[in-house]
Order: sequence, then structure tokens, then C-alpha cells
Amino acid sequence: MKTKIYLFVLILNLFTMNLFAQEQKMSDGEIAAFKQSVNVVSKKIKTLSTDFIQYKHLDFLSKDIETSGKMIFKEPNLLQWQYKKPYNYSIVFKNGKILINDEGKKSAVDIGNSKIFGRINKLIVGSVSGDMFDDKEFSISYFKSKNQNIAKFIPKDVTLKKYIKQIELTFDKEDATVVQVKLLESSEDYTRIVLKNKVINAKIDDSVFTN
Repeated sequence: MKTKIYLFVLILNLFTMNLFAQEQKMSDGEIAAFKQSVNVVSKKIKTLSTDFIQYKHLDFLSKDIETSGKMIFKEPNLLQWQYKKPYNYSIVFKNGKILINDEGKKSAVDIGNSKIFGRINKLIVGSVSGDMFDDKEFSISYFKSKNQNIAKFIPKDVTLKKYIKQIELTFDKEDATVVQVKLLESSEDYTRIVLKNKVINAKIDDSVFTN
């Protein structure tokens, strides 16, 4: 009996240690170094293109909804999300507008007429470039794992909080670029976007950002 209890305690301790090793809070020194490395890299990014896989988790569904495509960014604030599977759908953030192309059906939303859309646009562009460490807009906490750093942003604005409860950005430790974006909604639903096959500072023409 004692042996079984000892084994149980040992397994529990190992499990707890493993969880702790996966994600730890950063020290003040680590936070400063991390923010500096991200800011240095983000300032060098003029263009960025990457493949992505998006997982939409809805609490009432047993399986996440998976879509994939390509994301293209050009400074200062041109951004396109192009979904290719399982359908063709693109969203372009350009000149204060959101341009939508839903398999040929085009529409536009003027961000300038909506503060909430403007803030969401800023969040999305910032999450791609990694440049969004704004203590005035967010309560930010910082964590680390073996190969990644994680920054968690909680909006201070009450209106924005109705749409987005928390944003989690996961950064690769080697190149200090974003590899995953997770948007937690006010409910238990969330969207997780994994970025891969990144190409930085290749030439991208402005015509790419037309729908």
C-alpha cells in the first residue's frame, strides 16, 4: 500500500514539475530583455508573409473548426488575411478600411467610423509585427517555456473587453517573431492562429492589398 502511495505522489510531483517547466513567469530582467529583442526585430520588419492555420474553438462543438491560408503584412499598416481552405475568403486592412472578398462578394467597412474596429485593427497589426507592448492599453504578463516566450494582454478598455477578453502572443526565442496568436473572446470561445514558413522583407507590391 505504501509503495502505491509513494508511486502516486512521485507521478503527481513529476506532472506538476512538468507543468511548471512548460510555462514560468519571467523575472523583471527577462521581461526587459525580451521586450528589447522584440522591438529590435519588429523595427527591422518591413514586410512579412507567412502561411497560417487557424483553429476556431467553439464551446458547443467537440472539434475545432480548421481553416488555412496566407497572411501578408507591409509596413506601416497594410495587412491581408487570405483564407484558401476550405473556402476562398480574404480580409484586407488598408487606409482605414477593412476590405472583404467572400468568394467574389465584396464589401468594405470604414474603420474611421468605429473606434472599436480601429483598436481591433491596431491589435491585429501589432500582433503580426510583435510591436504592441502598450501598458496604457493593456495589462500585460510575461511567461517563458523552453523554446518560446509568451506575452498575455488583457484590454483595459471596457468596450474592447466585450469582444476580446485576452490576447496571447507566442514568440520564437531564436528570432523573437510571433509564431502563434490566440484571441480569447468574452465567452469560452477562442481563435488560435499558428504562423509558419515566414518570409521577412521580401518585396511586396501594394497591389497585393486590393480585393
